[in-house]
Amino acid sequence: MISKYLNPYTDFGFKKLFGEEASKDLLIDFLNQLLPPQHQIAQLSFKNPENMSDTLDERKSIFDIYCQSNTGERFIVEMQKAKMQFFKDRSLFYSTFPIRDQGKKGLWDFYLLPVYFIAILDFKYDEKEDERKFRRDVCLKDQDGDVFYNKLHFKFLQMPLFNKQEHELETHFDKWVYFLKHLEDFDHIPAILNEPIFQKGFDIAEVSHLSSDQYDAYLKSILSYNEAKAVTDTAFYDGKTEGKIEIAKTMLSEGFEISVIAKITKLTVDDIEKLK
Repeated sequence: MISKYLNPYTDFGFKKLFGEEASKDLLIDFLNQLLPPQHQIAQLSFKNPENMSDTLDERKSIFDIYCQSNTGERFIVEMQKAKMQFFKDRSLFYSTFPIRDQGKKGLWDFYLLPVYFIAILDFKYDEKEDERKFRRDVCLKDQDGDVFYNKLHFKFLQMPLFNKQEHELETHFDKWVYFLKHLEDFDHIPAILNEPIFQKGFDIAEVSHLSSDQYDAYLKSILSYNEAKAVTDTAFYDGKTEGKIEIAKTMLSEGFEISVIAKITKLTVDDIEKLK
């Protein structure tokens, strides 16, 4: 049964809430909870994702957002819902796109705009439980902990680690995280979120407001999300099996029978089928 509201972790739901012109005010309000005072967004525009055609399939739910603060300072936010496999590598790789795109032909002094990489994670990437943090803000520092470069920042939200209940929400940021984490589970707007910005979010996310084509696209997005989630939920991509997975992928590409691959790698037939 489809929920009343979109799943914001799906490609479709994420883009509907944060990647369209009609929802710019939602995006600005959310991002301003994460950005420092000097980079509170007054205006923003989306970079055309088609310009990233070399990795378009991977980047369909990654938004390069060109921003201007109230004081006129310009900066870039790259926002995405991250995938689990090689998460840190992906984050570093994708953060280079808005940096690389600032390059200019001819004489150029290499001046760069600040870049914030913001990832909403529906999984836990910290292996040790006692080291897990819901929110992690990362920048380049030296051996003494002093900031070395203040124009590249990573902000990661491990959503499963946010456990506040409705009566425990203290800040506007808390409300945003609660909204995103539980959106698909709501059947009405809770009192704590009954304010204009979230009312608009609920309105945009209501499945009944989708056109027939949009609804079909959402169903496909749910299917893709659930398939990927099933893999990560069984720890299929944990460190112990990564080597076996790479071997299985290679054997599949070479045309080996699944039964042979299972025998060699000790992976299950179902696991290998998921790699196709």
